[in-house]
This record gives sequence, structure tokens and C-alpha cells, in this order.
Amino acid sequence: MQADPKMQQDATSGQFLTFYLGKEAYGVDILKVQEIRGWEAVRPLPDAPEFVKGVLDLRGIIVPIVDLRLRFGNTAPEYESTTVVIIVAVGTGPDTHLVGVVVDAVSDVLDASEAEIKPPPRLAGSINQRYLLGMVSLERGMVVLVDIDNMLSEKELADLELLTE
Repeated sequence: MQADPKMQQDATSGQFLTFYLGKEAYGVDILKVQEIRGWEAVRPLPDAPEFVKGVLDLRGIIVPIVDLRLRFGNTAPEYESTTVVIIVAVGTGPDTHLVGVVVDAVSDVLDASEAEIKPPPRLAGSINQRYLLGMVSLERGMVVLVDIDNMLSEKELADLELLTE
């Protein structure tokens, strides 16, 4: 089985902030993380997709908030004391946007080498393949590495930008 060239390019090694959606562990490139905030009510936006909870004012910057649990198919997420918003930089260069992603809990930082990161299976359940960088097996279980830059399509990012202007 050949490794996915996209995975080799994007997830060769590094540090990943791990978090939970339900009982499943996920990770995002630590260099994309700008801030971690406790859950707070956000300003809803009319006509936004269901997974877009609204916006918050982050020191003068309007940041759209995406509930990653809804995005990945959980139809009834609960907002508890461990629920957090991870503020991430999506995109690169002048096309970088801040987006907040709602998760159930933050865990720790995972150091993963190129050899430890395996390509995702062709059938990854309800999660779209474009969201995945790879997978890491640990003693405590599997961590799915999320490609935060592809979590939203270009159209969805453009729509969010219009909604938050």
C-alpha cells in the first residue's frame, strides 16, 4: 500500500494538539493553533450552515465558530464545562483566516514522527477524506490527524467571510 502523497507532504512529522470529539481522539498541527478558550455563547448568524454556531469577537477580530462535532456528524453535541473552542489559522499567507472549532475537550500535545503517521483508510466513516492527514496509533488508542486547512471548502470559507463582514 502506497502512502498518500498529500499525507507525506503535509504530515511528515511534528507536534499535534490532541482533542476529543466524544470518545474519539483527534489532532491538529500545533502550529495552526492560535489560542484555546473555554466555551462561551456566540452570536448566531442568520442563514449559516448548522455546523457554524456563530461568531465571537476576539480582541477586535470577528471569528466564525464551527462546531467540529456537528461537522463530523454528531447530531446532538452537548456543551459542558470541558467544551472548548480552539482558535486555528486556516490557510496560508494572505489567505489565512482565523476560525474557532468547538471540541469536547483538549487533551495534550502529541509528538509524531514520519514513521508513526500512517495514511488514513480509504473508508473513514462519516468523515470526509479531505479532512484527514493521517493516523497515529498509541497505547491509549488511535489519534486521527485532521487537516484543518481542508475542514472547510473554499466556498464555505468564502461564505463565512461574507457572513462575518
